[in-house]
Amino acid sequence: MNQRWLPERIAYDGSQLRAHWILGETGLVGDAVVGFRGSCRVADAEMADLEDLLARSEIAADDMVHCLIEVFDDGDIMRAVFLQRLVSALALDTLRELSAGAEIRRSGDDLFVGEGKLSISVATRSLVSTLIHFAVNVSNAGTPVRTASLEDIGVESEVFAKAFLGAIVEEYQSVRDARAQVRAKGEARR
Repeated sequence: MNQRWLPERIAYDGSQLRAHWILGETGLVGDAVVGFRGSCRVADAEMADLEDLLARSEIAADDMVHCLIEVFDDGDIMRAVFLQRLVSALALDTLRELSAGAEIRRSGDDLFVGEGKLSISVATRSLVSTLIHFAVNVSNAGTPVRTASLEDIGVESEVFAKAFLGAIVEEYQSVRDARAQVRAKGEARR
């Protein structure tokens, strides 16, 4: 899996969660993860999560670390959601390592500090790939609900982002390697 940290600020509006956006922005071909920092304002037309859309939820923040993943596979949404949950768990592990003992917990694909929501996430699919957006609040400014942020737990955004992207790539490669290191039951021994 290719990875890249994009140093320029990008205002995430949901339109980035589409096939080949990473290729168009970075030139990276194939399975990839990119991270960037920027605001978040997802318009109804771009909302992938039907629960949020039907509830008329506002997804917004002034400053977040965003992670976009595109995997070129058969489009199995269940597998994409499993990957989304793994990404959330990797974010939790990374934040626990970087924070000074912050009480962070995961529920499904969301992270919380106390009652404050630290992250947002969605998994979806395109005609050629599965896509994941996972983002963590850098600050609590501009959020429509009670949130928590990297500032609250004393974690620098770019340090988190780069460690997090690295953890995703390492885990992804480990899974790919593991699937090649097993034999089918009943396969002849050598």
